[in-house]
Amino acid sequence: MRIDLTLRQLEAFVQVAKAGSFRQAALQLGQSQPALSRFIAQAEQTLGARLFDRDTRRVRITDAGRELLPIAQRVLGDFDDALGGFGEFMAGRSGSISVAALPSTGIALLPQAMAAFSRTHPQVSFTLTEAPADALLALVEEGRADFGISVRPAPQQLLQYHHLLDDPFVLVCRSDDALASRASVPWSVFSTRPCIVSGAHSSIRHVTDAVFLRQRESVRPVLEYPSVASCGALIEAGLGIAALPVLALSLLNMTALATVPLQRPAMSRPIGIVTRIGRSLSPVSRAFMEGLKRQFSIHTP
Repeated sequence: MRIDLTLRQLEAFVQVAKAGSFRQAALQLGQSQPALSRFIAQAEQTLGARLFDRDTRRVRITDAGRELLPIAQRVLGDFDDALGGFGEFMAGRSGSISVAALPSTGIALLPQAMAAFSRTHPQVSFTLTEAPADALLALVEEGRADFGISVRPAPQQLLQYHHLLDDPFVLVCRSDDALASRASVPWSVFSTRPCIVSGAHSSIRHVTDAVFLRQRESVRPVLEYPSVASCGALIEAGLGIAALPVLALSLLNMTALATVPLQRPAMSRPIGIVTRIGRSLSPVSRAFMEGLKRQFSIHTP
């Protein structure tokens, strides 16, 4: 049997039971006594039982009222707790944040930002997914990640981009390579030395292919590396040189490697926050993104 009592009726009933007076209960609830009496009468009509016996001097709770009282208190307490949790969520103090990141940005940019945010928002949980650029942008576009830290998406994608920083490219070689002592090297060096390149779906490959095409140099990679970490191992083994963005160096063991700035041209990949157009993000996701934007606006000249 379903009993349709409203929260206002339950609140009025509990307050009268606590106060032992319709007048005092009305004052404590900040409403008129006739309105309070109407809520009680409606509840009694719905229940088919009196909740209070009252005369001109006293108000006594009935057996039905005593049975209902702990139930009403529990319902109101659960409602207050639920709304309190929702209030924390709406204030951006609780909830979950799902971030997709390039492997390099997931290591070089996000850990410290996440740790700082967790210290001020201890009720927030994070999910971090690493993926190459194409897969990452698909995660955001499909709504499986709140936002991504990635390169600029293509114009036809339903994605919005907020620029954070430019990630410059450098040449990576063995530390005992003659190139390691140079102040800088041109991109044409890749046409004269064995080189290794990233996979076709990497954000790095998009940049290197564009430079090689612009240079009109004949560059024949000796192999493609499956990950930046493996790229470092292949370079250390003497299989070739590579062009990598600076953030990707955090994925390498640089003990036996060296970096040299790449010039003519100086190239970088744009890194920013990517969100899906038309998606409403949670308050806590928006707060974390705004914190990232402020952090990089301070450090970007």
